[in-house]
Amino acid sequence: MESKKELLDFNFDNSFSHNLEDFFVSCSSEPSSSPQLLQLNRKLAKELGLNPDLLDSEEGLDIFSGNDLPAGSDPLAQAYSGHQFGGFSPLLGDGRALLLGEVIDSNNQRRDIQLKGSGRTPFSRGGDGKSALGPVLREYLISEHMHVLGIPTTRALAAVATGDQVNRDTLLPGGILTRVAASHIRVGTFQFGTALGEIEKIKKITDYSISRHYPEATNSDNPYLTFFECVSNAQALLVARWMSVGFIHGVMNTDNMTITGETIDYGPCAFMDSYFPGTVFSSIDTQGRYAYSNQPSVLSWNLTRLAETLVPLVDDNQEQAVALLTTAINNIHPLYQGHWLAQMRPKIGLTTEDILDEELINDLLSIMEEGQADFTLVFRRLSEVLKGNADPIKELFKDPQSCDAWLVRWQERLAREGNTKDLTIKMMNKVNPIYIARNHKVEEVLSAAVNQNDVKPFLDFLLVLERPFDEVKGNEAYASPGPVSDIPYKTFCGT
Repeated sequence: MESKKELLDFNFDNSFSHNLEDFFVSCSSEPSSSPQLLQLNRKLAKELGLNPDLLDSEEGLDIFSGNDLPAGSDPLAQAYSGHQFGGFSPLLGDGRALLLGEVIDSNNQRRDIQLKGSGRTPFSRGGDGKSALGPVLREYLISEHMHVLGIPTTRALAAVATGDQVNRDTLLPGGILTRVAASHIRVGTFQFGTALGEIEKIKKITDYSISRHYPEATNSDNPYLTFFECVSNAQALLVARWMSVGFIHGVMNTDNMTITGETIDYGPCAFMDSYFPGTVFSSIDTQGRYAYSNQPSVLSWNLTRLAETLVPLVDDNQEQAVALLTTAINNIHPLYQGHWLAQMRPKIGLTTEDILDEELINDLLSIMEEGQADFTLVFRRLSEVLKGNADPIKELFKDPQSCDAWLVRWQERLAREGNTKDLTIKMMNKVNPIYIARNHKVEEVLSAAVNQNDVKPFLDFLLVLERPFDEVKGNEAYASPGPVSDIPYKTFCGT
């Protein structure tokens, strides 16, 4: 009879380790002393073709805690470079993450499975390679919330408390996240390929990336230019979706931007409460480089860094290559703007396009900024106006009358749509969440888990965030903004 360990087969199919030897270092995890499985994503496990009952066992815990390797895994730390807050670091790499391998999921898609916080790697640069439990639970909570909001993201398969302490100015409980992604290839991976100084190596990572993620580029007239355009489109759509829900990534370094257009690395991220374009949460972003309103321009900046690595591949004539890529770069902003409008129109009930829609939306945002109105609740409560009650939205503004003229313009625009009010309300409530990962609630549940060893508030909040569009009686506290404070909310990198 087969043991649980033998039955627990991930069926790894490890193309990265088999094809890109210059872009990783093989290494292993460090053991956890007394691990505890705090959360297992059973639905995701099934999607990956894994048996959640087998994962929810001592053998599964051994894998998620780094105490044992699943059969067929090929553990490695990926190498990459990156611009961090504008400054280039030629060698970064996975300092506290370990790629176990790749699986082909139930949708025939290739997915990475990675441990985050599992100990030192050759890229740890003096760090311990561990993660505190708080950042592990934070990433689990917010990444799964982003997924149900329809925003491309890495996923969380499991969260483990290691039973060990990590030193972050003070001693904190340690944790490990098991993370899933279409891949962990970043803009910084291409920068590392260029830093190696051999065109063949940058060609190798690009060919691999095209084959794995954008096979449609293969038969184009210029596959490498088409690849850049595909990545640009994926990332432009991603940032447009961030902006549509008030999400601030906080650390849009080139090593944190995947070529698949998935949100990755949830350290200093947060959602806005009151709408203010210059909002910054990250404690290390002292210049506001990655403020909410700067995210679209950083998108173009980061993609320009990717374009620089592709110059020798796009055309043998450098001048011609630069000209082709420059044209593609110049298209990023209109590409983003198109995606942003496509995200924002349904939020105010629009199903058709009008040349004045952008002005209408921006005027609402200006009124929200002036009135210090809550970003999420303004859009959610707009539908109440169509039910004949404007009070719930007006009370969100410092001056309740400040939005009157805009509401008239908006309803005149809706009248030209020709849809019934009931249909418009239903559509709006499908795209405007009532519940988001409010900062004060995130801190509240993480504090209970880390400081009081009480994971129940975290699990309760996770259940709420997994159904962000469905208003439930009794969950009012999850929808309310946090208390007003003179001290700005700050987030911190998990390292």
